[in-house]
Amino acid sequence: MSFLKTLFWVIFLVGFAVFAVNNWHPVSMKLWNGLWLDSKLPAVIGASFLLGFLPLWIWHRAMQYRLTRRIATLESGAKTMAANFPTATPTPEKAL
Repeated sequence: MSFLKTLFWVIFLVGFAVFAVNNWHPVSMKLWNGLWLDSKLPAVIGASFLLGFLPLWIWHRAMQYRLTRRIATLESGAKTMAANFPTATPTPEKAL
């Protein structure tokens, strides 16, 4: 799985690099109140990707951390409860 994740990111970054080389020209964006931003197109696209990706990635990692801690707590509780129960010993059945 780690190989596929690495392969995906390498393909993505190579594609973005090819896109950036072929589209390296300035763009103007009107932000607010007459404020304009002049930047290169790949920088604008990279910034907008990070603006959308990072909050969701941080949220995902926080939920993963929270659920991992919750699972660890439940597993330790299950081990404690299992240790408190006596082990069942089979009783020989009497013949009729």
